[in-house]
Amino acid sequence: MNLYDFTVKTQDGREVSLSDYAGKVVLIVNTATGCGFTPQYTELQELYTSFHDKGFEILDFPCNQFGDQAPGSNEEIHSFCTGRFGITFPQFAKIDVNGDNAISLYQWLTANTKFEGFGMSPMGVMLSGVLKKIDRDYKTTSGIKWNFTKFLINREGEIVERFEPTDMKKLREKIEACL
Repeated sequence: MNLYDFTVKTQDGREVSLSDYAGKVVLIVNTATGCGFTPQYTELQELYTSFHDKGFEILDFPCNQFGDQAPGSNEEIHSFCTGRFGITFPQFAKIDVNGDNAISLYQWLTANTKFEGFGMSPMGVMLSGVLKKIDRDYKTTSGIKWNFTKFLINREGEIVERFEPTDMKKLREKIEACL
């Protein structure tokens, strides 16, 4: 399997094949509008602006599974993101990334990557503390841990690497290497 085997829903409910992104370097990210990481939309838009002409795409999947931090409708979320952060990359329908209702794309992403930790940044330490209270075994499972987890996909539709929400510096370097 690869990225091109999946279909997802647009904000207005239409089915879209991810084969439409064949030959591109793709970053898939689960997002939220009321999260401490929401300002990453600015950095994501900067990456998109810098690399889109070289064959780079960002696919944004709002998700309300972490602290109810994306409670709005698809339209409300999109209006917030375009108005506040000026995003121009594709934003899809709100989804579940974990559990019985996780879309098949995210089932594939988590089945083929491992959680490597949040690092020792203040946000990473804080997230680790929060997750220990929710799930003592969170470090040993591959499920999505929080908003703004990212997956980099190469031009062949294969997963290159998973990035937790606390890791933006390394992401830029990996994107450049894939391009």
